[in-house]
Order: sequence, then structure tokens, then C-alpha cells
Amino acid sequence: MSNSRINPQYSSPALTIAAFIIIITGVMYATSIITPILFALFVSIICAQPINWLEKRKVPHGLAIVIVLLGIILIFFGLGELIGESIVKFSNDAPKYEESLNKMGSSLFHSLNDKGLNISHDQLVKMLDPGKIINFTATVISKLGGIMGSTVLIFFIVLFMLLELNSFSVKTKAIVKTPAKSLNYLTRISHSIRNYLGIKTMTSLLTGVLIWICLLIIGVDYAILWALIAFLLNYIPTIGSIIAGVPAVLFALVQLGFGGALWTIGSYVIVNMMIGNVIEPKIMGKGMGLSTLVVFLSLIFWGFVLGTVGMFLSVPLTMTLKIMLEQSDKTQWIAILLGTREDAQVIVDKNKETVD
Repeated sequence: MSNSRINPQYSSPALTIAAFIIIITGVMYATSIITPILFALFVSIICAQPINWLEKRKVPHGLAIVIVLLGIILIFFGLGELIGESIVKFSNDAPKYEESLNKMGSSLFHSLNDKGLNISHDQLVKMLDPGKIINFTATVISKLGGIMGSTVLIFFIVLFMLLELNSFSVKTKAIVKTPAKSLNYLTRISHSIRNYLGIKTMTSLLTGVLIWICLLIIGVDYAILWALIAFLLNYIPTIGSIIAGVPAVLFALVQLGFGGALWTIGSYVIVNMMIGNVIEPKIMGKGMGLSTLVVFLSLIFWGFVLGTVGMFLSVPLTMTLKIMLEQSDKTQWIAILLGTREDAQVIVDKNKETVD
């Protein structure tokens, strides 16, 4: 009987993977509940900084919470109102733009046939279906409005989380045997999330403003709407800025023709390259602590698990997971895989010094 006993050392990786799969399955099953809670948690972490700032200036805790939450409400309602008005105007003008795109398709059809390219009109209609293009743009806008569908629920969760803010450290000390260590890594998680989301908000805002200015110069209608889409989708790493440019380019194509579409593409490429490859890396530095591959894979993974909100929060969620995995020797190797090459090299150098 003793020979058949399983050594825990060899069973732990399998048990860890099995537990991880069970947890993720549970999260996917309860997405409708977990998503607003996660979103509210990250909003609360961001709000904690201005609340602490107000408290240092002798503002009472309750009043500080009210001031910050009123600011958030104004921002959410402002964005919701702008999106709502734009959707209504866009829907009313859709037939006009669809007619314009039909004319453009017919012109392209005759031009190609004159040059000897025998393409049937039906084939061209399938390639350039105006209804699909207009519907795609409307769908993108509608999904952005749908993200704010749980605003009331999120607001109350954030409110109660912020009211419990001062008692959190005391409860942690009462629960954990080594509160100093636990509070240290929880503070690190909070700081990393605030740092990332703060910088991302500034760069996203700058992206939206620059896109708005460029589209105004080009003469694209609803420039403020496309700028808002660029601002919001810039929170999604890697592919967010690409998705944000698609409806604006299609709209410029319908309104201004191929020349306007090319100018719009050039504007999006220049702005996103400047923000994403020059400004953001300089400000962010090594703040994320995640490899480029992991950032992209986390986008796919959290988007699959939590949907659209998971894509927005993929980097903060992965950063949190990495910091938690670093706290245990058994899971530290996973954290190393999630991290950057530089972080791994630091550990290798430390190991060499220990051996020497």
C-alpha cells in the first residue's frame, strides 16, 4: 500500500492545472456576476488615489468619496450621452451614406470593366456591400454603448468598496499571520494597476484628441465620435487601435472617397505609431512587467473568458495574477514565464551569485 502512495511533489503541477481549469470554468459560467465586480474593483483602485489626495488636504473621508464618485458619474453620463446622440444621428444619415456607397460601387464597376477586368456587378456588390459596412460601423458604436449597460450596478459596488477602504488593511492584519508581507504585495498590485491605468488613460486621451484634430482637418463627419471610439478602444492592447480605425476609414471612404480614406488611414497610422511606439513606452517604462507575447495572449484569453470587459482589463488582470504567483515558490516559475526577459535575467544573475 505504501508503494502506491503518490508523491505530492509530482502531483502538485497536475493539481495546480486542474484547479486552474476548474476556476476558469467557474468564472466563465458566472461572467455576468464577476464582470461588473471586477470592473468595479479596478475603478475603486483608481478612485483610491484621488480620495487619499483629498483626505491629505483635510477633506472628510465620506465627502472625498462623494466628490470622486460625482466626477465619475459626470464622465460616464457625458460619454453615454455623446454615444447615444451619435448613434441616433448616424442611424438617420445611414441611408444617405449607403446611397453614396452604391454610387461609388457602380463607378468602380464601370471603371474596372473599361480597363478589361470583367467583373460582374453581383460580384462587386458582394465584395463591397454597403449594408454590411454601415451595419459594421453601427455595431461597433452599439457595443461601446453596451459596455455602460451595468453602470448603476457598478456604481453601487464601487461605492461600497470605497466605504470599506479604510477597514481593508485592519481586516488583512487580523486575518493573515504575516500582515506586513501580505499588505506589501497587495499594495504592489494596487500601485501597478493604478500606474498602468493612469498612464493608459493619458495616452488614450491624447490619442483621441489627435485623431479628432486630424479628422476635423480632413473633413470627416462625426469626428468627435471616431475620436471617442479611438479613446475607448486604445485600452485594448495591440488590436484596439486597429479596430478603432476601421469604422472611421470606412466612413471616410463613403463620405470623401478613396482620397479621404487614404488620408484617414495615414492619420491613424501616424498617431498610433507615435503614441504606441514612442510616447507610451517612455512613460510606461517597465511598469507592466509582462512580455509582449504574454500581453497579446492575455488579450485573447481574458477576452474569451470575460468577453469585451476582459479585453479591456486583460493587462491589469494578468499583472495581478503575475504578482500573486510570485508570492509562492511553487508558482514562481509561472510568474517568470509571464514576465519580461530582463526580469528573468535578474533572477539568473542572483542564482549565479548564490552558487558562487
